[in-house]
Amino acid sequence: MTDRIRVLVLCTGNSARSQMAEGLLRHDGGEEFVVESAGLEPSIVRPEAIKVMREIGIDITGHRSKSIDEFMTRQFEYVITVCDNANQNCPVFLGATRRIHWSIEDPAGVDGAEQTRLRAFRAARDDLRERLNKFVASVKEAQARS
Repeated sequence: MTDRIRVLVLCTGNSARSQMAEGLLRHDGGEEFVVESAGLEPSIVRPEAIKVMREIGIDITGHRSKSIDEFMTRQFEYVITVCDNANQNCPVFLGATRRIHWSIEDPAGVDGAEQTRLRAFRAARDDLRERLNKFVASVKEAQARS
């Protein structure tokens, strides 16, 4: 594979799901992928997201919540929305962008004790990792065939 595959992961706040997906794809996808994440209404990177990613050896402490506006002029092969709001309100990207939508439960919407919230963040992280591993495998398989 000579060209790196550019992927943008979107959600509403760019605070949890898209941040975890960015960290996972950078880690698990390897050098073949260039990954960014953004939100329709950026806020902060949730400390729970940082904590559950650290549990699996991925450091996202340097991430910041970014607006989709920062990426509107860039080209991506894939735009992955990880929440229904982002899917419904995702702008159109020029070029050969393929859109993928995954409806991932919002761990930031879970109230309760810290352990309850962390369980929700772990569930979202693990769901994302499983989907991203399948995504990486299918992209690499398609690249090998071409």
